[in-house]
Amino acid sequence: MSRARRPMTEPAAEAAIDQACRALRLPTMRTRVNDLATAAEKEQLSYRGFLAELLIAECDDRDRRRSERRIKAAGFPRQKWLSDFDFDANPNISSAMINTLATCGWVRNGEPLCLVGDSGTGKSHLLIGLGAAAMAGFRVRYVLAAKLVNELVEAADDKILNKTIARYGRVDLLCIDELGYMELDRHGAELLFQVLTEREETNSVAIASNESFSGWTKTFTDPRLCAAIVDRLTFGGNIIETGTGSYRLAHAHQKNLAMAAD
Repeated sequence: MSRARRPMTEPAAEAAIDQACRALRLPTMRTRVNDLATAAEKEQLSYRGFLAELLIAECDDRDRRRSERRIKAAGFPRQKWLSDFDFDANPNISSAMINTLATCGWVRNGEPLCLVGDSGTGKSHLLIGLGAAAMAGFRVRYVLAAKLVNELVEAADDKILNKTIARYGRVDLLCIDELGYMELDRHGAELLFQVLTEREETNSVAIASNESFSGWTKTFTDPRLCAAIVDRLTFGGNIIETGTGSYRLAHAHQKNLAMAAD
């Protein structure tokens, strides 16, 4: 015959909750249980209601931490959200198309994305914003084109090229920024081509370039290799031309005019 359990004192209950939360790795429940218990008493929640509030708080916080880890792992240089993008300032860009891309169907389908336009037209903002598909559960990596090529060259020198290419091949979305800002020698261009080939029709690549495709021969000086790279990045993909008018320059001009008026 089992012996009836004595009621716990409040200090004993708090100690037991703290110990159990530590053992079960429930940090949010451990830190918020007292506040939520006080709120539950005021709102006269049932036991189930109080338990639901605790579990929801833990799940929400885990989702937040998971998203933060993905964003950090992606290597974004700064936070840029699509909700902050000023579509009115750049009529070349369709908000409907960006909203469709934000659903990440193209990432699921392994399609490429090209953002092409002059400096200051919002390419990097959109690239990073769409790259925040990491928040939806995708593995994302952001890298500058020159940095990626340098890493590949060093990997080739260190005899770990295949390992490095495989690492870039595994992510669901590879965001390459500032493609076209500098000329690549044939060796660097060939290494970049290997990364693109590794991902072709399997995992998505998104690039931002200040050069139109016809001007990519300045970056990839071998015409045949240039044509092959353009083909890898455009076949079955999404192309957005952000135009030539610099939003940053226009914004700075408007700010100067406002300051002068004051």
